Amino acid sequence: MKYWRTPLDVDRVKIPHGEVHIMRERCKGCGFCVEYCPKGILELSSEFNAKGYHPPIVTNGALCVHCQLCEMLCPEFAIFCVLKEEEVDHES
Repeated sequence: MKYWRTPLDVDRVKIPHGEVHIMRERCKGCGFCVEYCPKGILELSSEFNAKGYHPPIVTNGALCVHCQLCEMLCPEFAIFCVLKEEEVDHES
């Protein structure tokens, strides 16, 4: 992430990363998760689920910051986000 100025605690702050999971058959295609995702990692797919709706798909999951806004906004509880553990480089 590029800052217009450097924060004082830049060496201590770690940006969390999440992994988005979508339950396609539960989705009703409202698009709230797509519309309000701050990083724009979701979009409605062209495929249909069993109910005849277009569920969202993850286009660039590496940009997810685990804000969990998609979870909070989904009226059908069809999407959730899991915190990804960061791999630590151990150089000896």
